[in-house]
Amino acid sequence: MAGKPFCQNGQDTEQAAQSGLGARAMAYGRLPLPADLNWLWVVGAVLCAVLALMVLTGLSLTLAYTPDATLAFGSVEGIERRLPAGWLLRAMHMTGASFFMLALYIHLLRGLYYRSYQPPRMGVWISGCVLLVMAMVTAFAGYVLPWGQMSYWGADVAGKAVGALPLIGGWLEGVFLGGDTPGTPTLHRMFALHFGLAFLIMAMVVGHITAVHARGSSSPSGRPITQTGALPFHPYFTVRDMLATVLVALGFVAVLCFWPDIIVESANYRPANPLHTPADIEPEWYFLPFYGMMQAVPFKLGGLLLSGGAVAVLFAVPWLDRAAGSLRPVPTMVKAGALFLLVVSAVATACAGLHHMQGGWLLVARLGMVGYYAYFVLYLPFCSRWQQGKTA
Repeated sequence: MAGKPFCQNGQDTEQAAQSGLGARAMAYGRLPLPADLNWLWVVGAVLCAVLALMVLTGLSLTLAYTPDATLAFGSVEGIERRLPAGWLLRAMHMTGASFFMLALYIHLLRGLYYRSYQPPRMGVWISGCVLLVMAMVTAFAGYVLPWGQMSYWGADVAGKAVGALPLIGGWLEGVFLGGDTPGTPTLHRMFALHFGLAFLIMAMVVGHITAVHARGSSSPSGRPITQTGALPFHPYFTVRDMLATVLVALGFVAVLCFWPDIIVESANYRPANPLHTPADIEPEWYFLPFYGMMQAVPFKLGGLLLSGGAVAVLFAVPWLDRAAGSLRPVPTMVKAGALFLLVVSAVATACAGLHHMQGGWLLVARLGMVGYYAYFVLYLPFCSRWQQGKTA
């Protein structure tokens, strides 16, 4: 008889927990969002879906991967040739990396265009920038792991670039490479970084979404939700998110099956050879703008600072554009034109990064770099002052 009340209390606790989860799910579904949200707001859901795919495929690949300079390339070949569906898992993981970074850049551009960084959402923007940096570090670490030609020489270039920092450069290069040249210690570091950061990114995504819900979603019109009208998250926006995820999945399958060369560097299917430097050392496409900036400067430290500054300046955007509650909105054509020039500048710098930095390509890289920085240090502050009527 003494056990019966205990069992009953346990059932009550479990039912209470289930009802609590159900209540939280219902509250999440009833979350009011601005009624004028457009299709660019579905990118967040796509990012979550691709991230889940990346984590699941990555965990599967770690079971057969060996982080050793003499065995890493062979273990990757074994995954593709001997592990059941291993080729598919790796193809999904590599394709997912490109889709994730593309969606992340689109998400970032949407925030810049609609000024989603303004109060009270500055914390949301900063957490998103932190996520971008974490994703870039994770992607680079994953790029080194196959230990092909581009993996090896990409690690070598990154190590030398870090070594250009004054005072602490040599120490950081040693920590990064684990020695004078890339080798087994480098792979151990990159494997731990790639594996660990994946879970930190998931935790950061939860925090980012929580911050969005706490501060409320921004609106394309920039008006408060009391003026735009509100709709519950479910079913109005969940259906749109699911449809967008399905459409992206179709594109994902098309690239994976029919156009894999878009995202795969053929030189990385050759084992790393420290004695043979490739004619063109190039990173993945999503690093090319920053790689082009690093090459466009004749000395390593300047290139490293400008390349890293291209990411760091994103954190300063809420303070560069302080025109919250301004009386004069920026014309749509001006906003679209400025953002278009930003994208063109980044693409031009990326194209220059694919070539030897000399002659015309050197000029293209430098002009692209100037256009990129001009958006942040000239356009945003000028528009802020103009909107507040302080240009006179």
